[in-house]
Amino acid sequence: MSSPGTVTAAEPRTTKSAPAILRAVNLKRTYADGQVTALNDVSLEVHAGEYVAIMGRSGSGKSTLLNLLGALDRPDQGEIYFEGEPLSKQRNLDSFRAKRIGFVFQSFYLLPTLTAVENVQIPMFEGPLNPKQRADRAHELLKIVNLEHRLNHLPMELSVGERQRVAIARALANEPAMLLADEPTGNLDSTNEAEVLNLFDQLHAERNMTLVVITHSQDVADRAQRTIHLRDGRIVSDVTGHAASHSSRK
Repeated sequence: MSSPGTVTAAEPRTTKSAPAILRAVNLKRTYADGQVTALNDVSLEVHAGEYVAIMGRSGSGKSTLLNLLGALDRPDQGEIYFEGEPLSKQRNLDSFRAKRIGFVFQSFYLLPTLTAVENVQIPMFEGPLNPKQRADRAHELLKIVNLEHRLNHLPMELSVGERQRVAIARALANEPAMLLADEPTGNLDSTNEAEVLNLFDQLHAERNMTLVVITHSQDVADRAQRTIHLRDGRIVSDVTGHAASHSSRK
């Protein structure tokens, strides 16, 4: 892993010829009995191994889109395909999410009475691993996020940056096909933000992890290969490569 504070932009590892792990077609989502349109006719593809940032002002539809892509909510219109299969046909979305998608949120959502190694094991409880296997895997994941020395610490004994790295380890517990992050550095100072972003770079470079990150931060978006910009529930730009950060500043 890069040392804390190191800024290393993600190098392009995929092209549009790579398979689409996620495809959204004509998504629409409204709230308040149809009076508020959060998303309106949004279509996009995320290819296997891509690192994508989604930007936009508050109310632009970013978090609504993430909730739909991650099967936390269903669209009013349109369809989402994950690895070619429509999510509308999934009988058990909870099980699907647990097995195929990892989530990282701004607020960490660690259980305060469990240690770091116990928090990381939570997604594994419904899986095939026995208690020792779960503990061993949690140990390895915390090693990946440079927290092997904090295994038995409670969340209140960890810094905010360490809590977010525990949350990332937990998101990786079931070897998801894709990692979705909603403002993952929103509660962090610049040093801890850099550590988390370096970790995302490592996951992308070494594991070819598919990453979709919702962010207000240009520094976060600059790490991605591709930037999608939302405004008023619609995609207004979708740029890949070095031009992405320039486009997202407009």
